[in-house]
Amino acid sequence: MRVLVAGGTGVIGRQLVPLLRSAGHDVVVLSRPGRSANAAERLGAAVVTGDALDRAAVASAVRSAAPHAIVNMLTAIPPAINPRRLAKDFELTNRLRTEGTRNLLEAARDVGVRRVVAQGLAYAYDPSGSGPADEEAPLWQNPPKQFVPVLAALRDLERQTLSAQGAVLRFGHLYGPGTIYAPDGSFVQQVRGGKVPLVGGGTATFSFTHTRDAASAVVAALDSDYTGVLNIVDDEPAPMHVWLPELADILGAKRPKGAPAALARMAVGGWGVAFMTQLRGADNSRAKRLLDWTPRYPSWRNGFTVELRDAATPTAA
Repeated sequence: MRVLVAGGTGVIGRQLVPLLRSAGHDVVVLSRPGRSANAAERLGAAVVTGDALDRAAVASAVRSAAPHAIVNMLTAIPPAINPRRLAKDFELTNRLRTEGTRNLLEAARDVGVRRVVAQGLAYAYDPSGSGPADEEAPLWQNPPKQFVPVLAALRDLERQTLSAQGAVLRFGHLYGPGTIYAPDGSFVQQVRGGKVPLVGGGTATFSFTHTRDAASAVVAALDSDYTGVLNIVDDEPAPMHVWLPELADILGAKRPKGAPAALARMAVGGWGVAFMTQLRGADNSRAKRLLDWTPRYPSWRNGFTVELRDAATPTAA
């Protein structure tokens, strides 16, 4: 199958392109000219260039690639995010998820693309439910202000993709090379420095996804005719008060201290507090059953250990 990957040099794309090639697919990456195009070539993929927000450029690139399937991994998420200005930090990503998706799908229809798989988010579920959310659970009904435009863009991406009879893979908190949880990632650096407290008891439940597991799920989805949304997360949703101290232990850092939500709100805003206290986690049963997919890292515990075992903070003499 000839697969066009939009966003093929991102943290998932860098894992996905080699997996697609090893599975026998012919891979083309849609990339902006410059460094991204060079990075795609280093992954062994053919490249078509064009700005995803330029409708004519996307149409031309897709015609040139003539793919059977399109994988939409378009994002432009900063390496470090300020929760107080999340809406600003995600402005470009929101446009890519709305305008970029529209441009891709219009071009896909014009050349007769048979399969579309897009990247969604598994931690946007409404926190009012109990237990890990399955795909029938509603997305956040009244999200914090900073998350409103992000969620609106995600809803639009899902609507467009499902209208095209595609599949949306809702990934959890991504970790692995190039993410904020990598040895040089912004979150890991903050944990090393003791700058991440357990806000309000750390009651948010996180579902993690290693970038390679995200990529393997995309490959499985391309081989499936499933239309709809699927949670692509590991088997062990965990509250922040469980996984954050263990992450600190792996890094050889001090365990996090507690901080009242009211005090933390002054530093990280309403979204930052909600992120640390209200997230629900997600259930992966449907994806495992329908895609015959199993994560290589069934738990963040072994995944973090593998990724960070050589990243411990040096102990002072």
